[in-house]
Amino acid sequence: MIQTASDELSLYVNQDYSQPTAHLRRYTLRLDGMGSIRAGYAGGDVVTKPFTFEGSRLRMNYSTSAAGEIRVEIQNEEGSSIPGYTLGESNPLIGNRLDGEIGWKDGPDVSALVGKTIRLRLHMKDADLYALRFVLTT
Repeated sequence: MIQTASDELSLYVNQDYSQPTAHLRRYTLRLDGMGSIRAGYAGGDVVTKPFTFEGSRLRMNYSTSAAGEIRVEIQNEEGSSIPGYTLGESNPLIGNRLDGEIGWKDGPDVSALVGKTIRLRLHMKDADLYALRFVLTT
């Protein structure tokens, strides 16, 4: 596999080797798209194990259908919602983004939680989550 665009990996396969119909076929895959957490139309939740992070913004590589979405809640170590970062305050993620920024009613800044042990609760409906990361922005 090789990266053929800023958002794409390509895999080339030789088909019908040694036959008159021999040809090369190209398959494409989104960047970092080898595996995902997937929720169907009925939806579902994923809760991470407790962890700490550094950074000021949370970004995700995701894809949803037009009817789907992802919402993110930040919880404390015990699993209780942290005010300002609840599921109800989360802006829904809809579409197909390699580096979409997560935000809540009061904005995307999560720097107040740096060094604290947290969990993420991801509420997903007809969606794939490929990767997430915390980044430092100024």
